[in-house]
Amino acid sequence: MSARSTPPFRADQVGSLIRPDNVRQARKDFEAGKITEEALKTLQREAIPGVVKLQEDIGFKAVTDGEYNRGGWQRDFLLGFENVKLVPSKVPVRFHKADGVALQQPPTMAITGKLSRRKPIFVEDFKFLKSVVGPKTTPKITIPSPTLLHFRGGRDAIDSVAYPTIEEFYADLARVYREEIADLAAEGCRYLQIDETNLAYLCDPALRAHAASLGEDPDQLLRTYAKLLNDTMSGKPDDMVICIHLCRGNYGGAWVAEGGYEPVAEQLLSTINANGYFMEYDSDRAGGFEPLRFLPKGKTVVLGLITTKNGALETKDQIKRRIDEAAKVVPLDQLALSPQCGFASGIEGMAMTIDQEIAKLKLVVETARDVWGD
Repeated sequence: MSARSTPPFRADQVGSLIRPDNVRQARKDFEAGKITEEALKTLQREAIPGVVKLQEDIGFKAVTDGEYNRGGWQRDFLLGFENVKLVPSKVPVRFHKADGVALQQPPTMAITGKLSRRKPIFVEDFKFLKSVVGPKTTPKITIPSPTLLHFRGGRDAIDSVAYPTIEEFYADLARVYREEIADLAAEGCRYLQIDETNLAYLCDPALRAHAASLGEDPDQLLRTYAKLLNDTMSGKPDDMVICIHLCRGNYGGAWVAEGGYEPVAEQLLSTINANGYFMEYDSDRAGGFEPLRFLPKGKTVVLGLITTKNGALETKDQIKRRIDEAAKVVPLDQLALSPQCGFASGIEGMAMTIDQEIAKLKLVVETARDVWGD
């Protein structure tokens, strides 16, 4: 089978990697007011070339900055827009673990006025990443999905004076995202990942009920989010690859949502104009591969078969058997392999050591070489 010259590659990874202790401590010191933002950025950027080299040495063709430059996978980006504010959440979040369920109530975000983007948010981070990758490596940047500014709070979290209709809000939200994507593209970004939790949450009956409690029809919300994502990606350069990463929640081995992809698969795979999809398949909570039947020709599913929920290392034989199962639904040439999620959604909440993370990354590359030959 031929090698892939464009992403997503046969061996890929979702984005976040476990930060070294000094980077984690620097973030804590910054948030406590002990060091300046400039000092924090300096320490982060000193660490990024090392994690880039690690990925390249393992054999990845696309690399990220490990998200070392963020306190968390979503807030650093979303709070970069004007009139997005953190507010106390009214809705408890159920984090599931092997030993039970923990209720948490993390802050959520509210829209307090008209959305705008006064300056680029992650463009400088991309430029730095691009400056430290090798000549044969593709730099990949990740951003949180725009649906995150709606799902948890619903219409009540969006200022009704600024946005008398929800359609006006969605139009502005897609516009500010397009502005960021255009600036990333202008700096040479050709591989972008959108981290999407809420389409995965709409696979879970309990979370569909949450959407209904906010006055939303879950099936209509799915169509609304599909349109929002398409509007967000419209206007990108033809040679920019955008993939969507589906996530059911990931913090210290815990997850939020359960349920197979059947409720969202057709909209996700056929209607949303992404080039590829990183899909969690490391456990039974993601269901079977049957929903992948909606994948059109020309698109790729990256199978998240290696878990980031714990440090136990899978075997090549286990992974190959699962790839064989998926290939009964989707041609092998339209499949690739990755970990199921990032390894560190924030500065805390890791489920393994850096050595265990490295072993899993090597397993991705070595298994992909065995299966696809590149």
